[in-house]
Amino acid sequence: MAALKLPHSPRLIHGRQSLVPFPASTMLFLKPPSSPLSNYSFATSSGFLTRTLALFSPGIVVCKNSSLRGVWGNQSRIRSASVQHVAEELMEDQSKYSLVSGDSIRQRFLDFYASRGHKILPSASLVPDDPTVLLTIAGMLPFKPIFLGKIPRQVPRATTAQRCIRTNDVENVGRTARHHTFFEMLGNFSFGDYFKKEAIQWSWELSTKEFQLPPERLWISVYEDDDEAFEIWHKEVGVPVDHIKRMGADDNFWMSGATGPCGPCSEIYYDFHPERGTADVDLGDDTRFIEFYNLVFMEYNKKDDGTLEPLKQKNIDTGLGLERMARILQKVPNNYETDLIYPIIEKASALANISYPLADEQKKLKLKVVGDHLRAIVYLISDGVLPSNIGRGYVVRRLIRRVVRAGRSLGIKGERRDNLEGAVLPIIAEKVIELSTHIDPDVKIKAPRILEELKKEELNFVQTLERGETLLEKMLADASSNAENSGTVPCLSGKDAFLLYDTFGFPVELTTEIAEEQGVTVDMNGFDIEMETQRRLSRAAHNVVKLAVEDGTNLTNNINKTEFVGYNTLSTQAVVESLMVNGSPVIQVSEGNDIEVLLNKTPFYAESGGQIGDHGFLYVTGGEKQQTAVVEIKDVQKSLGDLFIHKGTIKEGVLEVGREVEAAVDAKLRQRAKVHHTATHLLQAALKKLISQEISQAGSLVAFDRLRFDFNYGHALTDTQLEDIEQLINGWIEASTSLKTKVMPLNDAKEAGAIAMFGEKYGEQVRVVEVPGVSMELCGGTHVSNTSEIRVFKIISEQGIASGVRRIEAVAGEAFIEYINVRESQMKNLCSMLKVKAEEVTTRVEKLLEELRMSRTEVANLRTKAAKYKALMIANKAFEVGTSQKIRVLVESLDDVDADSLKAAAENLIDTLQDPAAVILGSCPDEGKVSLVAAFTPAVVDLGIQAGKFIGPIAKLCGGGGGGRPNFAQAGGRKPENLPSALEKAREDIISILSEKTS
Repeated sequence: MAALKLPHSPRLIHGRQSLVPFPASTMLFLKPPSSPLSNYSFATSSGFLTRTLALFSPGIVVCKNSSLRGVWGNQSRIRSASVQHVAEELMEDQSKYSLVSGDSIRQRFLDFYASRGHKILPSASLVPDDPTVLLTIAGMLPFKPIFLGKIPRQVPRATTAQRCIRTNDVENVGRTARHHTFFEMLGNFSFGDYFKKEAIQWSWELSTKEFQLPPERLWISVYEDDDEAFEIWHKEVGVPVDHIKRMGADDNFWMSGATGPCGPCSEIYYDFHPERGTADVDLGDDTRFIEFYNLVFMEYNKKDDGTLEPLKQKNIDTGLGLERMARILQKVPNNYETDLIYPIIEKASALANISYPLADEQKKLKLKVVGDHLRAIVYLISDGVLPSNIGRGYVVRRLIRRVVRAGRSLGIKGERRDNLEGAVLPIIAEKVIELSTHIDPDVKIKAPRILEELKKEELNFVQTLERGETLLEKMLADASSNAENSGTVPCLSGKDAFLLYDTFGFPVELTTEIAEEQGVTVDMNGFDIEMETQRRLSRAAHNVVKLAVEDGTNLTNNINKTEFVGYNTLSTQAVVESLMVNGSPVIQVSEGNDIEVLLNKTPFYAESGGQIGDHGFLYVTGGEKQQTAVVEIKDVQKSLGDLFIHKGTIKEGVLEVGREVEAAVDAKLRQRAKVHHTATHLLQAALKKLISQEISQAGSLVAFDRLRFDFNYGHALTDTQLEDIEQLINGWIEASTSLKTKVMPLNDAKEAGAIAMFGEKYGEQVRVVEVPGVSMELCGGTHVSNTSEIRVFKIISEQGIASGVRRIEAVAGEAFIEYINVRESQMKNLCSMLKVKAEEVTTRVEKLLEELRMSRTEVANLRTKAAKYKALMIANKAFEVGTSQKIRVLVESLDDVDADSLKAAAENLIDTLQDPAAVILGSCPDEGKVSLVAAFTPAVVDLGIQAGKFIGPIAKLCGGGGGGRPNFAQAGGRKPENLPSALEKAREDIISILSEKTS
C-alpha cells in the first residue's frame, strides 16, 4: 500500500508553525483495523495529536479510543513503526506541552506575580455586588470599591484569575478567533503601590521570559500623549521604536464612564506574521495580530467639566486573556482549539458524528458556539443564576437556546440514558464540569443541580421550538392571505421573524428557508432593525463598568470605620462622628427632622446577610443625667465599607456632631431577629438532610415578624415533606443545644465544612456560627445562645418564585405567637359570620361554594337563553348576498351579552338561517371590553372564506385580536366605542367578499 509522506521539517498549519516537527522518515500506512497505538493517551485526550495529524493530512483523524481512522469511505485504521515513533516523541515532549496547557498558564501567571509580592486572591462570583452591571464583565470589577476609595485596600498588590461573562457581542462567537461569552482574565493589580515602570517591566518579563514569547513578535501600543510609557518601553525594556505604536483615546485611554477614575493604557500584541514587515502596520488587523495583555494606568479623575485631575492614589489594573495566551502558546488557529475549549467541541462533535478538522466552516461555527456557550452556562448556573425571562436569568436562557439551536442544526440527538429524556446539553456539560477543577472547584460539587437545570430548560425549549413551528405556519398563512387580498407579494414582517428568533429560538436562516418553500419572502431589513435594537440595549446594560468618585467620599475621608460591639452588648456610649440630612452633611439637627448618624462605635446591627438592621434609640444626656435629646432609629445600613449609617428621626431636643450619646438597641426586636436567624440556619440544615444535599441558598430575609429562605430546587415540596421539616427543626429546638461562634481563617472554615451564605463577601478571617451536630455556616449575623430560645418553628408558605427556585416563609418564637393569635381571631370571626363551630367551618364553606357554583350555572343558563331570544328577534334582519348563489348574512350588535352567550347566539342563528349563511355578532359585556364572533356555514367556508382570518382584522379595530376555526371564531377588544364602526366594516367586507366569490 502506498505511503503518505509527512514533512521532514516543521510545517505552517493554519498560518502557524506546528508544535510537532515530524522526522523525514515519518510514514503513515493504511491498514485494516488492528490494535490501537499505545502511549499517547495524553495527546489524544487533549485533542492535540488529533488536530495536528488531521491538519497535516485531511484523510487522517485520531479517534478518542486511541486509534487512527481513515476517512476514505471506511473506518480503516492506520499503523506504522514511524507513527509509533511520532507518538513516543509526543510522550517525551509531554512535560513541555503541559507547560502550555491552560491550567499551567493560569498557575504560572499567578505564581509569577506572587513571587513579586502580590497576594493571590480567588475569583469573585459571576454575580457582582454592583448594581451598575448584571454580571462580572472584567477582572477589575471586584476591586471597584477600592479603586473608588470607598473601602480601604486589604493588600497593596494582588493577582487573580477572574471568571468573566460578556454577551454584548454574542453574535461574533465562533465567527472570529477570539470572541467569547465566558473567559478568564488574568490580572495583576496595584492599589497605590507600584505604577507604570514596574507594571511594564513585569509584563514584558512575563511574556518573554516566563512564557518565552519571541521579543521580535511582540508589538506595543501606548496612548498618543503618554511619553512616559513610551520611554519605559523603549529605553528601559528595549522595545524597538518601530514596534511601538502611539494610538488615540478611543483605543488607548481607559475610562470607566463619563466621570471618575481614568488613565492611559498600554497593550501587548502578538504578531502571527512577522514576515509582513513593519511598514503601515495596523494592530487592529485580526489576521495578523492579537492583543493579549492590557495595562491600565489609573492616574486621573475626570471631573464633570471634562478636566482631568491627578488621583491621590495611582493604581494599576491589568488583564491578560487566558484563552488568547493559550492560543499563542499552543499554536492553534483560534481560541476555541485550545485545551480550554476544544475537549467540549470534541464531545459535541462525537454526538453529532462529525469530525471537527474535516467539517465545513458552518459546522465548525456551530460547534464553537456549543463549546463557548456551555462554559458560560455551567459557570453561571453554578453561581446561582437560573434561566428566566429577566436580568441575569435571561442571559442564561438565551445562551441555552442558542446552544440547543446549534446542536439541533448539527443533528445532535439526545440519548435516553440517566433519566435525560432526550436532553443533549447535560451530556456535553459533563465535559465542562470535568475541566472545571482548576477554574472553580465548586462546579463539581454543584454538578447534579447544574445538569438538572440544563435538562429541564432544554426540554422546555424544545417544546417551545415546536410551538414556534406552529406559529410560523400561521404567520406564513396570514402573510399569504393578506397578500392575496391586497394584491401584493407575500412577505413575513421583520418583527415577526425576530419574534420567532428571540422568543422561539428560530434562526432567521431557517425561517427564510421555510418561508421561501411557501413562496413568502422575509423582511430582512426589518429583522436587522429589531436585532440592532436588542444589541444596543444589551450593550448599554451589560458592557460598562461604571466608576465615579462620589461626593460622599470626601465626607468620610477622616472618619474611621464603625466599631461594632453588638455581639456582646445592646447598649454603649458612643460619639457622633457625622450627621446628614437629605444626604448633605450638617453640624446640628433639631427636633422633627429625619437624619443619618455616624457613630464611632455601635451596638446596632447593620443590615447584611439577609438580616435587617436593628431598631432602637440614641439618648443625649445633660447635667444630672437628664435627657436633652432622643433619636429613634428605624434602620441601620452599611456604607463605604464598614461605616454604619443609623437612620432615624429626632423625637426630642437637638443633636450635634461631637456629642456623646447612649446607643440602645430594642432588645425585644433584636431577640426576634436572633430567633429567626438561627431558625434559618436550622431550616437550611433540615432541607439538606431531608430533601437534598444539593440544595443551596438563593436568598434570605431575617425580619422581626418572619423569616424567608429561597433555595435552589426544581420541585414543590409536599405537605408531608414540610411537616417532616417542621418536626425535625422543632426537635433540634427542644434539644436545647448551645451554639458556638468563633473567628477563624476562611480556608480553615471551609475545610471544616462551613457553608457560605448567599451574596456575602468574606475576608481572610471569618465568623463561624455552629449548632453542634446540626449546622455550621459562615455568618456575621446575630444568633440565640441556645436553640431552646427559639421555642417553636412553623412554616407558613412554600412556593416557586422562579425557575428552579423555591421559597419558604416561616415564623418562630414570639412571631409564632402573633401568627397564631391573628389566625385565631380570623377563625372566631368566620365562626360568628357562618354561625358554626370552628370544626364545622370547612363543611360550611364547601356547602356555600357548591351553592355559589349552582347559582352561577343557573345565571349562565339564563343569559344564554336571553341571548338566544335576542338572536331570534334579530334573525329577520338577515339579508341576501350573491348572484349565482344566495347567501344569508347577518351583522348585528347584541348590546351587553357576554362572550359565552354571544357564541351560543351565533350558533343558534346559524341553525336558524341554515346553509349557506354567515353571521357576525358583537357586544360590550363589561366596561372596557368587546366580544366578537363570526360563524360561517360549510357552503361559505367552501368558497375559501375563513372565520378566523376574517374576524382578526375586525377585532384590531376594537383594540384587540382573535381567531379560530374556518367555520367559527371568537375575538375580543378593549375599545367598546369602536364597536359600531367595526361592525360596519365587517358588513362591508363580508358583502364585498361574498359578492366577488358568487358573481
